Amino acid sequence: MRKSAGILLYRRLSAAAEVLLVHPGGPFWKGKEKGAWTIPKGEFTEEEEPLQAALREFEEETGKKLTGQPIPLEPVRQKAGKLVMAWALEGDLDASTISSNTFRIEWPYKSGKWQTIPEVDKAGWFTIQEAEVLINPAQSGFLKQLQTLLTNL
Repeated sequence: MRKSAGILLYRRLSAAAEVLLVHPGGPFWKGKEKGAWTIPKGEFTEEEEPLQAALREFEEETGKKLTGQPIPLEPVRQKAGKLVMAWALEGDLDASTISSNTFRIEWPYKSGKWQTIPEVDKAGWFTIQEAEVLINPAQSGFLKQLQTLLTNL
């Protein structure tokens, strides 16, 4: 079974909390907004601790290193069956200054033309209500869990 680990970064403003979401790079995701955004996350192997993988993936996809005390969230299963583990972490960063790692893709498919594209092409801060519209539907469970956590803090 494929597994991913990620960080749901949040910040509390006077009126409401906001979460950081990232948008996948590449031609498949170009122009797609609703349901396309995600928490910074990625796959990991059995040899890697899930939380360490989540922190590594966050840094790879944003160029930012996190500090603080992550709070574990209940995992969710995405449509294709991948299990996503996540941790909520309070923090702040300038979303316009992210710097993502890149990968190579043949595009158009079987064209022989290769492109190097960022894994993440943009990041943004959203209220939980805004994020519910943009996030991959399977990951909306993380937003609900965060709301509950913030109510109890």
